[in-house]
Amino acid sequence: MTDPVIRVLDTSDAHLFDTLPDPLGARAAHARNTHRPEWKRVALRGGEVVARGAWWGGPDDNTPININWFDVAEGEEEAGAHLLRTSPYQVELEINLPAGWRGDAVTRAAGEARLRAARAAGYEVLVERFMYRWTPDRGLPERPGRLTFAAEPDDAVFFDALRRIHSVTLDAHALRAIAEGGLDQAAQEELDFFHWCPSPREWWQVAYTPDGDLAGIHIPAHNPSGPCVGFIGVVPEQRGHGYAYDLLAECTHFLVERGADFVAGATDQGNVPMATNCAKAGYPVVRERVNLVPGKRG
Repeated sequence: MTDPVIRVLDTSDAHLFDTLPDPLGARAAHARNTHRPEWKRVALRGGEVVARGAWWGGPDDNTPININWFDVAEGEEEAGAHLLRTSPYQVELEINLPAGWRGDAVTRAAGEARLRAARAAGYEVLVERFMYRWTPDRGLPERPGRLTFAAEPDDAVFFDALRRIHSVTLDAHALRAIAEGGLDQAAQEELDFFHWCPSPREWWQVAYTPDGDLAGIHIPAHNPSGPCVGFIGVVPEQRGHGYAYDLLAECTHFLVERGADFVAGATDQGNVPMATNCAKAGYPVVRERVNLVPGKRG
């Protein structure tokens, strides 16, 4: 079979992106995302779209930060792989899937086809994640009242807290950063993300125990898709008290008090303690996500 024709779209032919069936409900999942036409690519065979990818970034980004929409038609995994490997942007790939996608034959087949295509292009699975969405009908989580929260203008305080938090972490992205450049890199990547979010810097908060010791931090945020839990972290010496729930409850209240009518969140599926806290705080799993990273090139 010959290689498909790869086309980078623009405003004149952006409609081609929508001609492929959508068994995983990606269109609804990305209703709040804006994809630039010039960052969309399709693979054509016989004039028909057989694979597509949408690279994504914030409104001020000059290059994409990830691929967050990737589809392949049935039997066209190699076309999807060709689409990925020929892109000038070798960035993280997010395959967004319905909750419980492996339990349904149709969504499982579609999801596994995308994973096979990504692996054929040299991508490696980093982690699988739960995607959450709190809405007012769930009720606001109760504030335990055990911690004191305060704004902190000094980035160095957050940098130090992040180093401590990531010294014992279950987060796959943090572990990858640590493997590449140590705790400083992991902490800096988190700070860079917080600053990238369009929400005010003044929202970042530290939390203290009744004895005045640092318990952790929480970052209420808005990303380009809306209000979200930017970060929840408890320092190692304060773990075992359930403070992550306190931080999540406070983060939710903070955003709602500033007009949020929903709050998005995410955690690695292997982070069972945080998943438990999300469920306790009224955050249902609405989607799942597989994060993949480009393989090392020789």
